[in-house]
Amino acid sequence: MIKRISAQQAARIDKELMGTCGFSIDQLMELAGQAVAHALYRVHPPSKGSKVLVLVGPGNNGGDGLVASRHLSLMGYEPKVYCPKPTSGALFDGLRTQLEVFRVPYVDTKDLPSAFSTADIIVDALFGFSFKPPVRESFVPVMDLLSSTSKPTVAVDIPSSWDVDNGPGDSKFNPSVLVSLTAPKKCADSFKGRHFIGGRFITPAFAQKYDFDVPPYEGTQQVFEELN
Repeated sequence: MIKRISAQQAARIDKELMGTCGFSIDQLMELAGQAVAHALYRVHPPSKGSKVLVLVGPGNNGGDGLVASRHLSLMGYEPKVYCPKPTSGALFDGLRTQLEVFRVPYVDTKDLPSAFSTADIIVDALFGFSFKPPVRESFVPVMDLLSSTSKPTVAVDIPSSWDVDNGPGDSKFNPSVLVSLTAPKKCADSFKGRHFIGGRFITPAFAQKYDFDVPPYEGTQQVFEELN
């Protein structure tokens, strides 16, 4: 089993990646979003259904979802994006412009139930490792739909509404697939579906410094599946 890390460790790792390691936030989002798209393709290729609903939050996890949407559009999917609380700023403005260029549409709140019913698979990129329960009121409607859907769901790094260190608690959301980024968080111990690790940009020395594992990626693969 790949070692799990705490929310505190994850924050320190991100800080150093964007510090002495020289990565920018948009680089990390690009790598993360690409990994999510690759994992989704592994479990649900377009031949099984190409309609993907991507739920994006206001933070970096949401940015990962926007990048994943672009990659999915290039892989033969028909992604749609729902963002309950859009984020302003140059980085997110650029990601939204990219989706306009790739003709990836956004879903209005009034059309969200219909988008859930017509999607073949759903990507949860609402909350990242900085999330602390409970879910804010503006996100309750989308979380209710996410928790009750029978469609396959892919959670980005953390299943939304879960405590990063302690797992689901009272959450009713149980995704089908989890794509942990850089390293699995402690809540992954409570996850029962297919688990992938993505973020193939870490040196063994860096992983050793922060006491986590580099998965044994093969060939050109951008994700590693941890088998039960």
